[in-house]
Amino acid sequence: MKTRFFEEMKAALALEKTKLEAELAGLAHRNVRPNEDGQTFEVQYNNFGESEDENASEIAQYGDNLSLEQELESALKDVESAMKAVENGTYGVCKYCKQDIAEDRLRARPTSTSCIACKKTLTQEL
Repeated sequence: MKTRFFEEMKAALALEKTKLEAELAGLAHRNVRPNEDGQTFEVQYNNFGESEDENASEIAQYGDNLSLEQELESALKDVESAMKAVENGTYGVCKYCKQDIAEDRLRARPTSTSCIACKKTLTQEL
């Protein structure tokens, strides 16, 4: 793959990382040390008040934020992994068949680790 393409992907990944970190900062705080599940963010628990309906709102909001935090943190880990692959020179190589991943696929999903053929085989979309 071309150096220009790698620079384009590196910039796209850096932008996505910044965006994900900003979204995470809005609903969680970063732990100095990851917990036993490897999570580096912890959702903030908002206190809306003491009444029963306020407590129900707190729990519902916390549950929503927890799900969103897990999804965002997973996406962030994928981005960071792709950024390391760019630095290591392994970016754009399918982890299953070791062939190059098409540039169009990487532009559409910069964190892809498999080519379309392997992905279809894995999801049984023959």
